[in-house]
Formats: sequence, structure tokens, C-alpha cells
Amino acid sequence: MSHDQQPGPYESSSAAEGQQGPYGPPDPTPEQRPGRAQQPDRAQQQWAPPPQPNLQAPTQQMPPNLQAGPSQQQLVPADDDLEAPVQPGGAAPRIDVEEHKAFAMNGFVAWVIIALLWIAAIGLGVLTVINGSIPIPSIVMIVVALVLGTSVTVVQPGQAKVLQFFGRYIGTVRRTGLVLTVPWTSKTNISTKIENFETNELKVNDADGNPVNIAAIVVWQVSDTAKATFSVEQYHRFVAIQAEAALRHVASKYPYDNAPEGEPTLRESTDVVAAKIADEVNARVHLAGVSIIETRISTLAYAPEIAHAMLQRQQATAVIAAREKILEGAVGMVNGALRQLESSIPMDDHHRAEMVSNLLVVLTSDGRVTPVINAGSSMPREHRSES
Repeated sequence: MSHDQQPGPYESSSAAEGQQGPYGPPDPTPEQRPGRAQQPDRAQQQWAPPPQPNLQAPTQQMPPNLQAGPSQQQLVPADDDLEAPVQPGGAAPRIDVEEHKAFAMNGFVAWVIIALLWIAAIGLGVLTVINGSIPIPSIVMIVVALVLGTSVTVVQPGQAKVLQFFGRYIGTVRRTGLVLTVPWTSKTNISTKIENFETNELKVNDADGNPVNIAAIVVWQVSDTAKATFSVEQYHRFVAIQAEAALRHVASKYPYDNAPEGEPTLRESTDVVAAKIADEVNARVHLAGVSIIETRISTLAYAPEIAHAMLQRQQATAVIAAREKILEGAVGMVNGALRQLESSIPMDDHHRAEMVSNLLVVLTSDGRVTPVINAGSSMPREHRSES
């Protein structure tokens, strides 16, 4: 091709682009192959200063749900819509189950049906074997009799049966005697009798801060067999612990004695304190299906470390009350004696004061009084002065 000829449609106009064949473009050079990074010419690289640190305060970015458009904001859930995570130490959900009646009928009818099924199965099986056939009806009768046998149970008075069908609570049987229930069920005995126990002797500080030893007797009964079985673990132990906790809490609210007028105390208002203990224990054990019938305080005394001091205080209080009573009676007797003496014997103030003093000493003294006779006190004053 001469220099005045124009390049063809399949020829390159530059030598840098390579020769183009008649069937397509030429193969790419190693620098033009995909996956091969092209290194720029160092001569063409320009020096750039290092990046300066940003000394400005960072701007607060808006949440993504506010930056998005109206259609995208609906896809971003708000904080209130998200489920809050369970905090460590939080209360676990309680088992919400209540007692209801399960299917139950007379068990003697079931025993009659089972006996008839066995008799029919044996007789029909013998006839079938004699005829040379497979005793399928006999096998079916035996299976039905065995299934009915698993559904028969005995319920004693004062007990109940909690039924579970493959782990699912289906009801409680309180009917006594021989009972036919749902087959293939597990049966748990729960006592519905009235029970009582005495708490341990607890040392509690009363309302005045004095240590007191106290114990109580709790009378209780299972009222909901389902809650007693599934809501708590070992409901007997649960009731005992909650009773002691309630006893400790109630005893700390009242003083042992010496309360203001009209306020209850542990020693004088035992009925009021026992009723408060019963109410609090009943509120604590209600979730276990237990009802509190009665509580009574069985032990109440000061702790040994302060018992002697409290005994002295009680003795001093009793002595003061007795002295007040004696003094009140003595004053009344002296007033009566003075009125009777003045009606017959006139006395001046000096003799009246001596008479009152002598009578009070005689009436209020603990020991036996020895009288002393003053012979010169009865002489007139003018004679005593001359002598």
C-alpha cells in the first residue's frame, strides 16, 4: 500500500494500535489484556501534598430512616416496633395453667367391659384357630381391652389425679373410687387434705429494733392441683419458705410491747398479727395453688442476749404499776380516816400532817411497821416552853 492510499476498513490508522487482519481486530497487547493493571508513566505522575487532618468538629449524621425517601422510611422499623431484649436477671414468664375437670366415669363398668372383651377374644380366637384362620378379631379385642385397662385408676378420698397425655395437661380427677379416664395418660397423685407445719424459730428485730425469737403454725390446703404440679417445684418446700419469709416481714412491723395507746403489739395482739401473717402468706403462695386456712403464733420471746435486761424492765414496769395502785388506794384511805377523825377530834395543821405521814408510811410500806409512841407531843405548847 502506497503512502497516497487511504487505509481500508479493516486496517488500523496508527502503528500503536497494531496490525488489523482481514477477519477481525488483532490480538490485544499484554497491557490491554483484562485483569492486567496498567502502570501509569512515572513521568506523568504529579506530586500531591499529604492529606491534612480534619480539625473541624464532626457533623452529626441523620439516622438512615430519616435520610431515606418516603417509600424507604416505611421499610426501616422504628425503635418502638423492635422487641426489647430480655435483661439479665429479669422475671421469667410464669406457667399459666389452671385446674379443670378431666373425663371420668364409673370404673366398674370399664372392668365389666374389659372382662367381656377378654372372654369374647379367647372364645373367638379358639374357634378361629380351629377353623384354620388367623384370629384377627381376637387380637383387636385384646388390644382394646389392654387400652381400656390403662385408663382405669383408683382415687382415694383426700387425693386427686393430675392427668397428662404425652406431656400435655388434660385435667384433674377428683372423683373417688374406681374411675375410668382417658387411656395412655400419666397420673400424678396430689393430696388435697388439710396440712399444717410449724416454722423454724426465727430471730427477728421488732419495730423497736429489739431481737425477738418467733415461730408460727401454718394450716394450708391445695386448692388448685394444676398450679401445685406445674407452676412451682416441690410446692411443700415452697410453702414452708414463703411462710417463714412472711413471718419475718410481719414481725418486723410491730413492737414486742410498750406500744402507744391503741396500736397492736406482738405480745398483746396475737390475733391481729396472726391474721396479718395469714394474709401475706396466702398472697405469696397463691401462684402455687395453695390456700392458707389459719396461722397461729407458737413461740414468742426476747432473744437470749437481751432477755435478762427486758425481764428487768418488765419487772420495773410491774413494780411501778403496783406502787401507783397502792398509792392510789392509800390516799383514799387517808382521806377517809382524816374525815372521820376530824368529825370527832379537832386537829390543827401540824397534827393533820403528822397523821397523813404516819398513815402513808403504814399503808405503802413493804415490810411490817413498828409503831413509835411520842408521849410529849400531846402536851400544850405553853407548858412545853415553860419546862
